[in-house]
Amino acid sequence: MTRPQNRGNNNSALLIGTLVAAALIALALFAGRGENATEQTQANQDANAKAAFDLSNKPMAGEESAPVEMIVVEDFKCPACKRFEAEVYPQVQNEYIRTGQVKSYFVTWPFLAEMAKLDEDDSKYAAQAAQCAFENGGTAAFTEYKSILFRAQGPETEIWASKDRLKELAGNVGGIDQTAFGSCLDSDATLATVEANEKEALASGVNSTPTVFINGEKVEDTTQAGVKAAIDAALAQ
Repeated sequence: MTRPQNRGNNNSALLIGTLVAAALIALALFAGRGENATEQTQANQDANAKAAFDLSNKPMAGEESAPVEMIVVEDFKCPACKRFEAEVYPQVQNEYIRTGQVKSYFVTWPFLAEMAKLDEDDSKYAAQAAQCAFENGGTAAFTEYKSILFRAQGPETEIWASKDRLKELAGNVGGIDQTAFGSCLDSDATLATVEANEKEALASGVNSTPTVFINGEKVEDTTQAGVKAAIDAALAQ
Protein backbone atom coordinates (compact mmCIF):
# COMPACT_ATOMS: atom_id res chain seq x y z
CA MET A 1 0.00 0.00 0.00
CA THR A 2 1.27 3.47 -0.85
CA ARG A 3 1.98 5.56 2.24
CA PRO A 4 0.05 8.87 2.20
CA GLN A 5 2.37 11.96 1.84
CA ASN A 6 2.54 14.52 4.61
CA ARG A 7 1.62 17.59 2.58
CA GLY A 8 1.74 19.93 5.57
CA ASN A 9 5.40 19.15 6.27
CA ASN A 10 6.33 19.51 2.61
CA ASN A 11 4.63 22.87 2.38
CA SER A 12 6.41 24.05 5.52
CA ALA A 13 9.80 22.96 4.17
CA LEU A 14 9.12 24.71 0.90
CA LEU A 15 8.13 27.92 2.70
CA ILE A 16 11.26 27.84 4.89
CA GLY A 17 13.49 27.22 1.85
CA THR A 18 11.91 30.16 0.03
CA LEU A 19 12.40 32.47 3.01
CA VAL A 20 16.06 31.42 3.40
CA ALA A 21 16.72 32.01 -0.30
CA ALA A 22 15.09 35.43 -0.11
CA ALA A 23 17.18 36.33 2.94
CA LEU A 24 20.39 35.30 1.19
CA ILE A 25 19.51 37.37 -1.87
CA ALA A 26 18.76 40.38 0.33
CA LEU A 27 22.07 40.01 2.13
CA ALA A 28 23.92 39.76 -1.18
CA LEU A 29 22.23 42.90 -2.49
CA PHE A 30 22.96 44.75 0.74
CA ALA A 31 26.63 43.71 0.63
CA GLY A 32 26.89 44.79 -2.98
CA ARG A 33 25.38 48.15 -2.18
CA GLY A 34 27.76 48.48 0.76
CA GLU A 35 30.75 47.80 -1.46
CA ASN A 36 29.50 50.27 -4.04
CA ALA A 37 28.94 52.85 -1.32
CA THR A 38 32.45 52.31 -0.01
CA GLU A 39 33.91 52.68 -3.50
CA GLN A 40 31.87 55.83 -4.07
CA THR A 41 32.96 57.26 -0.72
CA GLN A 42 36.60 56.61 -1.60
CA ALA A 43 36.10 58.21 -5.01
CA ASN A 44 34.52 61.27 -3.38
CA GLN A 45 37.38 61.50 -0.89
CA ASP A 46 39.94 61.31 -3.71
CA ALA A 47 38.10 63.95 -5.72
CA ASN A 48 37.92 66.27 -2.69
CA ALA A 49 41.54 65.74 -1.58
CA LYS A 50 43.33 68.95 -0.64
CA ALA A 51 47.05 69.56 -0.36
CA ALA A 52 48.24 69.64 3.25
CA PHE A 53 51.98 70.17 2.84
CA ASP A 54 54.48 72.37 4.61
CA LEU A 55 56.14 73.90 1.55
CA SER A 56 58.71 75.90 3.48
CA ASN A 57 61.21 73.01 3.34
CA LYS A 58 60.42 71.65 -0.15
CA PRO A 59 62.51 72.18 -3.31
CA MET A 60 60.80 74.72 -5.55
CA ALA A 61 61.30 75.54 -9.23
CA GLY A 62 60.01 78.77 -10.73
CA GLU A 63 59.29 82.25 -9.50
CA GLU A 64 57.87 82.79 -6.03
CA SER A 65 55.37 85.25 -7.48
CA ALA A 66 53.93 82.73 -9.96
CA PRO A 67 50.11 82.69 -9.67
CA VAL A 68 49.74 78.91 -9.91
CA GLU A 69 51.24 76.46 -7.43
CA MET A 70 51.96 72.89 -8.50
CA ILE A 71 52.97 70.15 -6.06
CA VAL A 72 54.36 66.88 -7.41
CA VAL A 73 54.58 63.81 -5.15
CA GLU A 74 56.95 61.17 -6.53
CA ASP A 75 58.77 57.95 -5.72
CA PHE A 76 62.13 57.34 -7.40
CA LYS A 77 61.34 53.63 -7.82
CA CYS A 78 58.00 54.34 -9.51
CA PRO A 79 58.01 53.70 -13.30
CA ALA A 80 55.01 55.99 -13.78
CA CYS A 81 56.95 58.78 -12.05
CA LYS A 82 59.84 58.25 -14.46
CA ARG A 83 57.44 58.62 -17.39
CA PHE A 84 55.95 61.75 -15.81
CA GLU A 85 59.41 63.28 -15.48
CA ALA A 86 60.30 62.40 -19.07
CA GLU A 87 57.03 63.25 -20.82
CA VAL A 88 54.88 65.61 -18.74
CA TYR A 89 57.12 67.76 -16.56
CA PRO A 90 59.34 69.12 -19.38
CA GLN A 91 56.26 70.51 -21.13
CA VAL A 92 55.07 72.14 -17.90
CA GLN A 93 58.54 73.51 -17.31
CA ASN A 94 58.88 75.04 -20.80
CA GLU A 95 55.36 76.40 -21.14
CA TYR A 96 54.50 77.49 -17.62
CA ILE A 97 57.42 77.49 -15.15
CA ARG A 98 59.95 79.31 -17.28
CA THR A 99 57.33 81.88 -18.27
CA GLY A 100 56.59 82.73 -14.65
CA GLN A 101 53.08 81.28 -14.55
CA VAL A 102 53.71 78.22 -12.37
CA LYS A 103 55.95 77.43 -9.42
CA SER A 104 56.50 73.75 -8.76
CA TYR A 105 57.23 72.09 -5.42
CA PHE A 106 58.58 68.55 -5.14
CA VAL A 107 57.71 66.01 -2.46
CA THR A 108 59.71 62.79 -2.33
CA TRP A 109 57.71 59.94 -0.83
CA PRO A 110 58.81 56.27 -0.90
CA PHE A 111 55.28 55.16 -1.75
CA LEU A 112 56.18 51.65 -2.90
CA ALA A 113 58.05 50.71 0.26
CA GLU A 114 55.52 52.26 2.60
CA MET A 115 52.26 51.14 1.01
CA ALA A 116 53.37 47.65 -0.04
CA LYS A 117 55.18 47.13 3.28
CA LEU A 118 58.29 45.94 1.47
CA ASP A 119 61.25 44.78 3.51
CA GLU A 120 63.88 46.68 1.55
CA ASP A 121 64.56 50.35 2.22
CA ASP A 122 66.10 51.48 -1.08
CA SER A 123 63.02 53.47 -2.07
CA LYS A 124 63.36 55.36 1.19
CA TYR A 125 67.13 55.68 0.75
CA ALA A 126 66.57 57.32 -2.64
CA ALA A 127 64.15 59.81 -1.08
CA GLN A 128 66.64 60.54 1.71
CA ALA A 129 69.44 61.00 -0.83
CA ALA A 130 67.42 63.50 -2.86
CA GLN A 131 66.72 65.45 0.32
CA CYS A 132 70.44 65.36 1.15
CA ALA A 133 71.16 66.82 -2.30
CA PHE A 134 68.67 69.60 -1.62
CA GLU A 135 70.06 70.40 1.82
CA ASN A 136 73.65 70.40 0.57
CA GLY A 137 73.20 72.02 -2.82
CA GLY A 138 69.79 73.67 -2.99
CA THR A 139 67.03 73.23 -5.55
CA ALA A 140 69.44 73.18 -8.51
CA ALA A 141 71.35 70.21 -7.07
CA PHE A 142 68.10 68.48 -6.12
CA THR A 143 66.67 68.91 -9.62
CA GLU A 144 69.82 67.60 -11.29
CA TYR A 145 70.08 64.66 -8.91
CA LYS A 146 66.38 63.88 -9.35
CA SER A 147 66.86 63.59 -13.11
CA ILE A 148 69.88 61.32 -12.61
CA LEU A 149 67.95 59.06 -10.23
CA PHE A 150 65.10 58.58 -12.67
CA ARG A 151 67.50 57.84 -15.53
CA ALA A 152 69.27 55.28 -13.32
CA GLN A 153 66.00 53.71 -12.16
CA GLY A 154 66.18 49.93 -12.01
CA PRO A 155 63.37 47.36 -12.10
CA GLU A 156 60.58 48.07 -9.65
CA THR A 157 60.99 44.69 -7.95
CA GLU A 158 64.77 44.89 -7.53
CA ILE A 159 66.89 46.69 -4.94
CA TRP A 160 69.04 49.14 -6.89
CA ALA A 161 69.14 52.33 -4.80
CA SER A 162 71.70 51.23 -2.22
CA LYS A 163 73.50 53.95 -0.30
CA ASP A 164 76.74 53.23 -2.14
CA ARG A 165 74.98 53.50 -5.52
CA LEU A 166 73.23 56.70 -4.47
CA LYS A 167 76.55 58.27 -3.44
CA GLU A 168 78.08 57.17 -6.74
CA LEU A 169 75.26 58.85 -8.68
CA ALA A 170 75.63 62.03 -6.61
CA GLY A 171 79.21 62.29 -7.89
CA ASN A 172 77.71 63.44 -11.21
CA VAL A 173 75.97 66.43 -9.65
CA GLY A 174 77.75 69.75 -9.57
CA GLY A 175 77.39 71.97 -6.54
CA ILE A 176 77.24 69.14 -4.01
CA ASP A 177 79.84 68.71 -1.29
CA GLN A 178 80.33 64.98 -1.76
CA THR A 179 81.73 64.47 1.73
CA ALA A 180 78.80 66.25 3.32
CA PHE A 181 76.36 64.39 1.06
CA GLY A 182 77.84 61.01 2.01
CA SER A 183 77.73 61.85 5.71
CA CYS A 184 74.11 63.03 5.36
CA LEU A 185 73.03 59.80 3.70
CA ASP A 186 75.02 57.44 5.93
CA SER A 187 73.69 59.03 9.11
CA ASP A 188 70.05 59.07 7.90
CA ALA A 189 70.04 62.79 8.60
CA THR A 190 67.06 63.40 6.31
CA LEU A 191 64.99 60.40 7.39
CA ALA A 192 62.79 62.56 9.62
CA THR A 193 62.03 64.85 6.66
CA VAL A 194 61.09 61.90 4.45
CA GLU A 195 58.81 60.52 7.16
CA ALA A 196 57.23 63.95 7.57
CA ASN A 197 56.61 63.98 3.81
CA GLU A 198 54.82 60.66 4.20
CA LYS A 199 52.49 62.01 6.89
CA GLU A 200 51.72 65.09 4.79
CA ALA A 201 51.07 62.97 1.70
CA LEU A 202 48.65 60.72 3.56
CA ALA A 203 46.91 63.74 5.09
CA SER A 204 46.53 65.13 1.55
CA GLY A 205 44.80 61.99 0.29
CA VAL A 206 47.75 60.74 -1.76
CA ASN A 207 47.35 57.04 -2.55
CA SER A 208 49.54 56.65 -5.63
CA THR A 209 52.51 58.21 -7.40
CA PRO A 210 52.88 60.47 -9.19
CA THR A 211 50.25 62.68 -7.60
CA VAL A 212 49.86 66.29 -8.71
CA PHE A 213 48.11 69.17 -6.96
CA ILE A 214 47.31 72.45 -8.69
CA ASN A 215 46.57 75.30 -6.28
CA GLY A 216 45.84 72.71 -3.61
CA GLU A 217 43.44 70.63 -5.74
CA LYS A 218 44.32 67.04 -6.60
CA VAL A 219 44.59 66.39 -10.34
CA GLU A 220 43.11 63.02 -11.23
CA ASP A 221 44.55 62.93 -14.76
CA THR A 222 48.36 63.24 -14.59
CA THR A 223 48.87 62.92 -18.34
CA GLN A 224 50.27 65.90 -20.20
CA ALA A 225 46.80 66.89 -21.36
CA GLY A 226 45.30 66.48 -17.87
CA VAL A 227 47.93 68.55 -16.07
CA LYS A 228 47.87 71.23 -18.77
CA ALA A 229 44.08 71.48 -18.50
CA ALA A 230 44.28 71.87 -14.71
CA ILE A 231 46.91 74.59 -14.98
CA ASP A 232 44.97 76.49 -17.67
CA ALA A 233 41.83 76.33 -15.53
CA ALA A 234 43.74 77.71 -12.52
CA LEU A 235 45.22 80.52 -14.63
CA ALA A 236 41.76 81.45 -15.89
CA GLN A 237 40.36 81.94 -12.40
